[in-house]
Amino acid sequence: MIDQKLLSILVCPVSKAPVEYIKEQDELVCWASGLAYPVRDGIPVMLEGEARQLTEDEKEAHRAKQK
Repeated sequence: MIDQKLLSILVCPVSKAPVEYIKEQDELVCWASGLAYPVRDGIPVMLEGEARQLTEDEKEAHRAKQK
């Protein structure tokens, strides 16, 4: 679980856009850059080299949810 105050100030190091915490994957997702950053032992790992690229299915599901 990520502290809401911390989450409110975190941004993607690539795009500088806000990130969203996805509890099920324990990741911080940046929809602007299409990257998901892992959270390990409650600590966000905000390094581009540690991030994974979001799949097209994940991006499409997010877009559908936004409508």
